[in-house]
Amino acid sequence: MKLVKLGAAALNQTPLAWENNKANICSAIARAQAQDVDILCLPELCVSGYGCEDFFLAHGTIETSEAVLLEVLPKTQNIIVALGLPLLYMNGVFNAVCVIANGKIQGFVCKQNLAGDGIHYEPRWFKAWPENQRAEFDFAGETLPLGDLYFQMSGVRLGLEICEDAWVAKRPGRRFSDQGIDIILNPSASHFAFGKQAIRRGFVLDGSRAFNASYVYANLAGCEAGRAIYDGGSIIASSGKVVAQGKRFSFQDVCLTTATVDLNQTRMLAAKNASYMPVVGNDKRFVHCKFDFHSHESPSMSIADDAGFESSERVKMEEFARASALGLFDYCRKSHSKGYVVSLSGGADSTAVACLVSLMVDLACAELGLAVFKQKFAYMESLQPVERSNLLSEMLTCVYQATKNSSNTTRHAAEAVSQALGANYLEFEIDKLVEDYEKMVSDGLGRKLSWATDDLSLQNIQARVRAPGVWLLANIKQAILLSTSNRSEAAVGYATMDGDTCGGLSPIAGIDKAFLREWLQWMQTTGVKGLQPVPALKWVNEQQPSAELRPQKSMQTDENDLMPYIFLDALERLAIRDKRTPLDAYILLIKQFAGQYNSALIANWIQKFYRLWCRNQWKRERYAPSFHIDDENLDPKTWCRFPILSGGFERELRELDEFIAKNRG
Repeated sequence: MKLVKLGAAALNQTPLAWENNKANICSAIARAQAQDVDILCLPELCVSGYGCEDFFLAHGTIETSEAVLLEVLPKTQNIIVALGLPLLYMNGVFNAVCVIANGKIQGFVCKQNLAGDGIHYEPRWFKAWPENQRAEFDFAGETLPLGDLYFQMSGVRLGLEICEDAWVAKRPGRRFSDQGIDIILNPSASHFAFGKQAIRRGFVLDGSRAFNASYVYANLAGCEAGRAIYDGGSIIASSGKVVAQGKRFSFQDVCLTTATVDLNQTRMLAAKNASYMPVVGNDKRFVHCKFDFHSHESPSMSIADDAGFESSERVKMEEFARASALGLFDYCRKSHSKGYVVSLSGGADSTAVACLVSLMVDLACAELGLAVFKQKFAYMESLQPVERSNLLSEMLTCVYQATKNSSNTTRHAAEAVSQALGANYLEFEIDKLVEDYEKMVSDGLGRKLSWATDDLSLQNIQARVRAPGVWLLANIKQAILLSTSNRSEAAVGYATMDGDTCGGLSPIAGIDKAFLREWLQWMQTTGVKGLQPVPALKWVNEQQPSAELRPQKSMQTDENDLMPYIFLDALERLAIRDKRTPLDAYILLIKQFAGQYNSALIANWIQKFYRLWCRNQWKRERYAPSFHIDDENLDPKTWCRFPILSGGFERELRELDEFIAKNRG
């Protein structure tokens, strides 16, 4: 047997946080060395951080990245390490991976396929390296190879695919098998989205099988730059089987995953393949060096397909809970904020946000322990003497802000949920403030405001009056005020600007309302694996969602104001995710909701949606930053761009009217 021990480390990095990033890199290397790892793969751009954005085009970022690399270099004795950083070559910035063996740089491999869709804008900053091209690069007084490289280290052949390289049809790995590559490393910065780990697992397994190699995938972990959340989940596969898989959604700064593989096994699988034809002769892309591999006793065994909860029916519920909790944890500590404040209405959205903060504390403490949790928030002096049972009350303050239109039902729900979670709970009465604003404007206009003539304005002033008090409270506590708007309502502008949209972070702005309601039901009866459910959520789940901004006798509900949420979410996916015309959406939704809603209602809702979508882009532009949880996000800054001013789909909506009129006749 030819045994080699492979390692993949998930790192919780931060853009331009040089000392933090270096410390995590060195910690991963030290842990790998202690376990006799031969080859360690670290994430893409882990030196600088992946989310530097336009500061990848700052020369200081390039210079400091190179300086940090040189500081790490002495720590890499007796190990091969691949780690990512930006490099400047011939006036172009390249997304590169430095390959080090035994304290010496062997070369730099550059990314060939840049991620330029969704939340990714790599072509704005980086140049794609051309296939099969090798260059020479002057670095720290040496001339080093750069580009599309392979490495041969004492008979072990190594190749790299950098994140997006493995996602494309013509991935570099296609050529690796012909070159007899034994091990493929994939340093990645692959953001979390629902179900995405199964796709990664697929390309890792397929790469190890089709290319007759062992495959090492290493990802970032945590909320790195504010919006994207990275779930870690390192994977090591050999001969089409997973032999090791790292923890996902970890609160640790460094998660090391290792496995020992038998290179002779993968080599003989290639030899048995009648269609395999190696390229013989010397290839100029190979970099040669000597390395003394460690002695190992036996290879790692393959592991089961289900790693924790990924393969169970809990998948989406668990992923949402854990990704959001990790995002809130990192956002709070990296911004040096002292907890969170939520304006808790007793409804589904604000309750879901409060539950996520509670999960942040519960999951982080369960993994890290109380002492390490407090250490992560060492700047919060008031937190240090707090017992575990009182930790959430220090980290989360919930405020119920009542008007005469608020019901006892929501007041009771807000208080019951806050008590069940262990949050600090306050109540503000804001009727007098609302009345003062109404009187001030009535006096200015010379007429009394009424629900008959000023319905929307009278609703909005209540929501806006709730903002200053909770902002003041958040400022006093030096905490982050969390906005509670969801994606479904953002799509149609069913939110009051500077009211329920106010806040510094909007954790559920990428999540549809139908899913949030399902998730709260699940949290009430089942809950996150390893934690208890929250029975008090029944007081929220038994209600029909309502803004409670009209007089109670009006029996206001969100769905009466808009349309059923399940229909709204289906329509939003067709219109925005799939870019369907109103007529296309009508034809598809008539079929999908046959027997539930009549055609006139469906047509009316479609007309309403497209018009409200166009009129309310300015609101989406002003939302607080949101976590990217769902690949149906509407965030105009990172995912779904749309003009603030547009034609409003008027022609397309006329086509829908004409189609309906024609088919009615």
